[in-house]
Amino acid sequence: MSKETSFTLELDAELREQFLIEADAAKRPASDLVRDFMQAFVRQQRDGREHDAWFRAEVEKALREADDLDVKRIPHEDIGETWRRERAEILERAGKRST
Repeated sequence: MSKETSFTLELDAELREQFLIEADAAKRPASDLVRDFMQAFVRQQRDGREHDAWFRAEVEKALREADDLDVKRIPHEDIGETWRRERAEILERAGKRST
């Protein structure tokens, strides 16, 4: 467990007073709420960086694959035909006619 320390900050007196009133109404110590806010911020920042790193790696992988001449390409027309056939089957199973 980490050693606790103090954190001092300057803020508007009115904001401080409003925060203390709301903390009291929530029956929570102000320090607990600030700690929760800080932990949520740290989590959000880390998650954002992790997602960004994952996304960049996926884009780089896709770019390498797009440049790789050994990767099998599927023509757009084939994809469209496959989708039309699957859509017709779904509509038929649903009791409708495809147009």
